[in-house]
Amino acid sequence: MNPRRKRRLTVVVALLAGLGVTVGLILYAMNQNMDLFYTPTELVQGKSDGTKPEVGQRLRIGGMVVKGSVSRDPNSLQVSFRVADVGPEVTVRYDGILPDLFREGQGIVAQGVLVDATTVEAHEVLAKHDEEYMPPEVAEAMQKNHKPLEYTDQQKQGSVQ
Repeated sequence: MNPRRKRRLTVVVALLAGLGVTVGLILYAMNQNMDLFYTPTELVQGKSDGTKPEVGQRLRIGGMVVKGSVSRDPNSLQVSFRVADVGPEVTVRYDGILPDLFREGQGIVAQGVLVDATTVEAHEVLAKHDEEYMPPEVAEAMQKNHKPLEYTDQQKQGSVQ
């Protein structure tokens, strides 16, 4: 093989190897910073494609704060509350100051780590802006999982009379 061709081949192979390593490192870094969104039902039962988060995985969970579920530690900023959509409830623990708009019965999104099958240790809690707002992921998931009420013919006739 010609020395000039050998040098070109070496340069091309080195560039391709460098490009491959760079792309691999970028994908690895992106995977480490990815937080998947789950509703409480998806967290407990798994998503429709069968994926379930593992203990220790970073994630985001969104739903409505269950009324009467907020408990605060009197000696620290530790807060615990339950979040639900249309299915099971998930406990969220948070150590910090909650947003001013946080209250029972409203939609929230919490980012954190899965501690066990139904408990999330949050490092950030986001609350909705006003009465009409709901995080898009929560609205979509609740719309998908929500089953509209079906009335019988007698109930329909009773409401008309």
